[in-house]
Order: sequence, then structure tokens, then C-alpha cells
Amino acid sequence: MYAFMNEKQRSNHSLGSARLKSSEGLPGSVRPAAIYTHGLMSLLVAACIVTGTVPLLAQETPLTISQAVRRALDRYPAIRVSLEQVSSAAAEINLVRASYLPRADFVAQLNRATRNNVSGLLLPQSVISTVSGPVLGPDRIANAWGSALGVTVSWEPFDFGLRKENLNAAEATRMRAEKGVAVTRLQIGTAAADAFLTILAAQHSVRAAQAGVDRARVIYQVADAFVQAKLRPGVEASRMRAELALAETQVIQAEQSVKVARAALAQFLDMPSPDLSIEPGPLLQAPPNPNLSVGSLDEHPRVQEQVAAEEEIKARERALERSFFPRFSLQGMTYARGTGWQADGTAGGIGAGLGPNTQNWAFGMTVTFPAFDFQSLRARKEIEIHRERAQVGRYDQVFRELQAQSEKAKAALEGARRVAENTPFQLEAARAAEQQSTARYKAGLGTIVEVADAERLLTQAEIDDSLARLNVWRAMLALAAAQGDLSPFLQETGK
Repeated sequence: MYAFMNEKQRSNHSLGSARLKSSEGLPGSVRPAAIYTHGLMSLLVAACIVTGTVPLLAQETPLTISQAVRRALDRYPAIRVSLEQVSSAAAEINLVRASYLPRADFVAQLNRATRNNVSGLLLPQSVISTVSGPVLGPDRIANAWGSALGVTVSWEPFDFGLRKENLNAAEATRMRAEKGVAVTRLQIGTAAADAFLTILAAQHSVRAAQAGVDRARVIYQVADAFVQAKLRPGVEASRMRAELALAETQVIQAEQSVKVARAALAQFLDMPSPDLSIEPGPLLQAPPNPNLSVGSLDEHPRVQEQVAAEEEIKARERALERSFFPRFSLQGMTYARGTGWQADGTAGGIGAGLGPNTQNWAFGMTVTFPAFDFQSLRARKEIEIHRERAQVGRYDQVFRELQAQSEKAKAALEGARRVAENTPFQLEAARAAEQQSTARYKAGLGTIVEVADAERLLTQAEIDDSLARLNVWRAMLALAAAQGDLSPFLQETGK
């Protein structure tokens, strides 16, 4: 090992050895641990130099399909988006609850203005300021200080159930958002599990295609030897070379499929695809119980989401029904004003009006009734009625789609199970045919076409046999997704 080191590495190795020797006279309790560490590291580095390998300090642990699904549900952005929508709906509930509280408005003002006032009416607007006091003499540009400070508290003691219905509508919106989270989780979990199975299928295709390349290369060497010996025409070697090139192309395509599938799964797991490592677990074998229990579609997240959407619209309809009622507001106010103007129109001192010096208070109830809002409320209610009917139709559509999806998944599962039972016989027959055709060709009794056909048949049989078991798992996944719950499928994969 020392002979394979360069000069610098030999120097480091000698230095480490010298340090070890210098510490041999020290008691074991006081001998520095770093000396042992340095020696072990030197041996490790030397071993790496000799073998040409580099130790992996950290490696991603292979993920099972259950772990991949859980990781996707924890990290995929669509889940966070749905959860934030639920939080937003919950905040809307707090906003509606705030309407039960009294409202207090505070105001403070300081101005420097003239005192000119005119008699007459002015329609409500937001530009011209009002001036209190009598009309005094001619127009003047003299000015003085003015100030004001006040507070108004208003509260609606009863509202004929309007705030309660608005609160129910907000709760229905939050419930619909929560059901949407369940739908998103089901979709992401299903997609991640399907991507996991796709990787396994692609990897099996690579292995079967590579085995086909190895067999084609052997037959090509035999055919080429026959051609070189003038025992076979040259077209047979060319034909087998073409078969070998076709098999190599299949390997390239299968490897490409593996990379694409890894990228698809890595997208859900928030990790680089080269770092992705999966653990097949029981997925390479036929499932012991391919028939999952089938429950009611009423509990499917998509169905529940549609029910919540209908309830949300009905809650808004009830709130509109409570909107055409008088509004009672209990109000109390107090304020103080200060002005630098005297009753005769003369101005006070330089600081007059800077502080409020005249106070008022009031207490009472105000009743408002939007008499002409009837038509607009009626139109808004009609809009909600049509939206409710649309949601009812969408509910029927979703339910029928799920029924059809469930029936298709059951049929696919039954077909995949029967195919998985049949492919071993297909593979056994294909292997026998390949062996027989190869033996006949070597004995000069068969043609290269027979061998090429048998090779392709065997490669396809190997692929079909490996994918047949995965297709059973994939059909089970589709059935679980159609039922709206992946837990039974994940439990089967964990056995």
C-alpha cells in the first residue's frame, strides 16, 4: 500500500506513524485521542487511494412507497396552498364575529380657517366643508384656530339573525376549504404512489432489455463465427447485428423512462432526482390480497367537497333572506370643540381655539331601512339559487364519475390479477422456445430469423412478467383512489 502513495502522501503517512510512536510512552489515560483519529484517517485515505473509491459521508435512505407518499404530502406546495386557503377562511370567520362587537370612532382635529358662513342648502358631498355659526357681516379673509375632539360608539343590539347567518356562511366556506385539502392530499398521494410504481416498472424494463442485449450479443457472436467459417451466409450476421442494435435501443429508451419517472417522483418529494433512492418492498411480488375492501362513495373527498360547496351557497342564501330588515343601531357620542371666533365675528387671542372648550354629548338609537334594496337582494338571491342548482348538477356528475372510476378500477384489478397468474407460463414457454431455437441454430437446423423472433418473444415475456405484478399493485392504487382512501393500499404495501 505504501508503494502506491505519492511523495506528499508518504510524508503524511510517515508523520502520522512518527506521532504514533512518540505517544507510545504516554499512559493510556493521557494519550491524545486525536493521535488515534489521525492514524485511522491516514489508513482510510490510503485504502481509498489504493481502491480508487471515495467513502460516502451521507447517503439518502431508500424510500418505501408509504414513505414517499407521506413525504409528498408534507412537502408538495399544493398542500400548503390548500392549507393557507383554510387559514384564510378561518380568518374570515373571525372577521364576521367582530361584527357582534360595538364600534367606536375617535376623531381629533386642529385647523386654521376663516369664519365666513352663508345661509342656504347644500346637497351632500365630500368637497366643501360645513361652517357652524350665524352669517356675520361681509366676506373677510381673517382666520383663527379651531379644534375638535370626540368619540362615537355604536352597537347593533339585534339584527334579526343576519350576523348569525353571515357567521354560518363563513363557517361553510371554511368547511369547503377543508374538504378541498382532503381532495388535494388524495390527488398528490395518488400521483406520488403512481410515480413510484412507474419507476419500478421502468427499472424492470431496463433489466429485461439488458438481458435481451446480452442474449442478442451471444447469438451475434455465434452467427458471426459461422459466417467467418463460411458455414452461413453473411446476411445472418447482419440480421443479428440489427437485432442487437434494436435491443440496445430498447435499453436506452428504458433508461430514459427511468430518468423521467425519477424526475416525476422527485418533483413531489422536493429533492434532486439523482439523490432519489427507492425501496421496492413487497411490490415486486404479487399482493397476497389484491381485492381491497370497497366502501361507500359518500365519504369520498370529492363528494364531501361538493356537499360542502352546496352548504356554502345555501348559507349565503339564508344570509340574503335576513338582509331585508331594518337595522337598529344604539349610539352614544361625546365631543368638544374649540374656536378662536367670538359670537360677534371677532377673533380672540393668538392661542384662542387651540384647545376644545365647548362640550356636547348625545345618546339614542338610529333605525335604517334599505327600502329600495329589495330588487337587488332578490337578484342576488336568484344568482345564488342558480349557483346551488349548478352545484347539485356537479355533485351528480362527480358521483357518476367516481362510480365509473371505481367500476373501471375493479375490472382493471381483476384483469391484472389474471394476467399476473398467466405470465409465468408465458415466460416459461418463451424461455423454452428461445433455448430450442438457439440449439437448432447452432446445430445448423434453424434459421437466424427463428432465433431473432424467439429472442424478442423472450424479452417481451420477461417484461410482461415483471410488469404484471406491478400492474396488480397499480390497479389496487387506482381502486383505492376511486374510493377516496389510500390507507388500505398503503397498508398492503407495508406487509
